[in-house]
Amino acid sequence: MFDLFHIGHLNVLKRAANACDHLIVGVTTDDFCQQSKGHKPFIEFKERLEIVANLRVVDQAVSQSSLDKYAAWKAHRFDVMFVGDDWKGTDRWNKIEAEFAADSVSIVYFPYTKMTSSTILRKALRSISEKGTAP
Repeated sequence: MFDLFHIGHLNVLKRAANACDHLIVGVTTDDFCQQSKGHKPFIEFKERLEIVANLRVVDQAVSQSSLDKYAAWKAHRFDVMFVGDDWKGTDRWNKIEAEFAADSVSIVYFPYTKMTSSTILRKALRSISEKGTAP
């Protein structure tokens, strides 16, 4: 998460912080981003981790190197997981909800910020770069 940090990410984090006592945020490693999304992040992992760790709404920023949410739960023992509502109802998240139900872990979906996304920002940056107008 947080390849190109934007207001949508901040909105989710603020809502999550308001809904829990201790907010742990997973930041995707560069290798995992390359493996799962097929591209390297624009901003390297150490910098993204530092940005997230220093947000006042975040209590703890941790490395995320897989999609295995149950492994994350074993490592951090949270009782609520927050995610954007663009994932609600997908096969993957329905399965995650079912797995966590046995351990009384809730999944809370927050509204997706439709006007801004990392995908839109990434396309804009690539377009600028291809035109040779990048700094």
